[in-house]
Amino acid sequence: MTLEEKKQQIVEDFSLYDEWLDKYEYLIELGKGMEPFPEDKKTEDRLIKGCQSRVWLDCEERDGKLWFTADSDAIITRGIISLLIDVYSGCTPEEIADDDFSFLEEIGLRENLSPTRANGLVSMINTIKAKATNG
Repeated sequence: MTLEEKKQQIVEDFSLYDEWLDKYEYLIELGKGMEPFPEDKKTEDRLIKGCQSRVWLDCEERDGKLWFTADSDAIITRGIISLLIDVYSGCTPEEIADDDFSFLEEIGLRENLSPTRANGLVSMINTIKAKATNG
C-alpha cells in the first residue's frame, strides 16, 4: 500500500465513527494491537521529548525504507503513535520528509486532543520527520 493509500484508509476508518468518544475507542484498539516493544529498547535515547506521557520510538532502515516500532505508557498516546507508525512504516525517508501529515487534520485528531496531548502529537510527528531526514 502506498503512503497516500494508507492515509486515505485512516481517513475512511475514522469516518465510520460519528462521535469522538468512539474515535478514541478506535485509537485505544489500535494501541492494543501494536507489536510488543522490547523492554531493552525502552531507553532514554528512544524517548520522544515533549510528550507528557512516555513514548519510545525506534527506527530501522531496510532496503531504503524506514520501519518504526513504538510504545507508550499511556493508552490513548499508544494509539496515536500506533496510528503514526502504521502509516509511515515502510515509507522512504523522502516520502516521510515531504509529507505534511494533513490526514491528521482530516480526521480531526489535533483539535480533539487536550493541549498536552496535541503537543505530544507534534513531538511525535517531529521525531518521525527527524528520523527521516537525519537518520
